[in-house]
Amino acid sequence: MSSQKRLTRAYTEAARIPFDDTSKFILFSDCHRSDNSFADDFADNRNVYFHAMTQYYKEGFSYFELGDGDELWENVYFKTIFEAHKSVYLLLKKFHDSNRYFKIWGNHEMNFKDKKSVEKILFTYTNTQNDTVQPLFTGIQCHEALVLQHKETKQELFLTHGHQADYMNYVGWKINRFLVRILWRPLQIWGISDPTSPAKNYVERIKIELRIKKWIANNNRKLTIVGHTHRPCFSYPNAHSVPYFNDGSCVHPRSITGIEIVEGTITLIKWFIDTKEDGTLQVVKEILEGPTLLKDYI
Repeated sequence: MSSQKRLTRAYTEAARIPFDDTSKFILFSDCHRSDNSFADDFADNRNVYFHAMTQYYKEGFSYFELGDGDELWENVYFKTIFEAHKSVYLLLKKFHDSNRYFKIWGNHEMNFKDKKSVEKILFTYTNTQNDTVQPLFTGIQCHEALVLQHKETKQELFLTHGHQADYMNYVGWKINRFLVRILWRPLQIWGISDPTSPAKNYVERIKIELRIKKWIANNNRKLTIVGHTHRPCFSYPNAHSVPYFNDGSCVHPRSITGIEIVEGTITLIKWFIDTKEDGTLQVVKEILEGPTLLKDYI
């Protein structure tokens, strides 16, 4: 099956979620939450991510995680990841308990294609303080893709991870997982990059983006938001470009990027640690691109 057919199948089979101009969504992807070791790229940005998500929770946002939230290639057991970032998961539990957490699986989470694996891994956790089983994301559904559909305009926003356009990370993911787990993870600790990752392979990243843009062009220029390549991208409404968006990742050096959908607009944002004049540190948000009205893309 070609990348175009894989993307079409993901779009066709995706659950539809209605929204309107009062909706508030934050989209992050590629957190790669791991075990807090030297190979855990998320660990450096954990405080930034936690602060941003705390603000979004207080402000009533719904959270869409567009794949690779959990690093299940480098780690055999989810328990190891949970214990390393327990505070983050308990915050995400608040989103889930208020029906504001939507999880899409990426190539590092292909286990979540299987509903039984989702139930086994994500529904509960063991509280190590009293050895009792506690609810975590009980009843959560993990999706390959989701489609946001505006209640009035019927405009659709296609959300997926984007690895459908990457043969080895979709079809051959077990091979890549083996290489990452056995070979590249130990080498990463010594600073050697994983060439199987499109985020660290410029040529492969360009190919993936072109395949997704081709799909958009052949499918009524449908506004599409992905992750996977880790490269943030924002597209302004014009006749010379397709509405391709990428929310970037949460493992940039000292920053995380994402996409906000608020009051009928779309914005590319960055959260990072900045220094005040008195020398103290603060977590701040910066607008990178936008905001632009969604209806302008129709």
